[in-house]
Amino acid sequence: MLFGSELSRNNGDIQENIRNMATNYSDSSSLTDQTCVFCLIANDQDKETEVIKKNKELVCFRDIDPAAPHHYLVVPIQHIESCCSLHTGHLGLVERMAEMGKAVLQDQGITNMKDIQLGFHQPPYTSVNHLHLHVLAPTSQIYKHMMYKFIPGTYR
Repeated sequence: MLFGSELSRNNGDIQENIRNMATNYSDSSSLTDQTCVFCLIANDQDKETEVIKKNKELVCFRDIDPAAPHHYLVVPIQHIESCCSLHTGHLGLVERMAEMGKAVLQDQGITNMKDIQLGFHQPPYTSVNHLHLHVLAPTSQIYKHMMYKFIPGTYR
């Protein structure tokens, strides 16, 4: 499995997966964290990152270390620490994150929505402590060496 916690594989049942992940986790969210790189990107304070799609709630940009030809991150503008901070009240948010990710793929010319992968990493297997949905396509071209990548000094 590519992710510590997989949200959806090949358009699986997102609602069921998020309900399972959300059980017994506390809410760990704030409006913004000035030390968080994803908060800086989401609030247009990082000039190095090209934002591909943005609305009042979410932002999407390319992963800096892509594992597939199309590898994007969808993050909420509000700082939510991780998928472990989610609860059932976040179900709509996660669904909108998935919808934005799929829309970006379609905008980039991806037409086979059965050959995509959406997922979260669970701590401690995250490099940034801000909820982010990985959106990859095509799944058939995920770089195999990225599936088991380890960076010394981290949990990745």
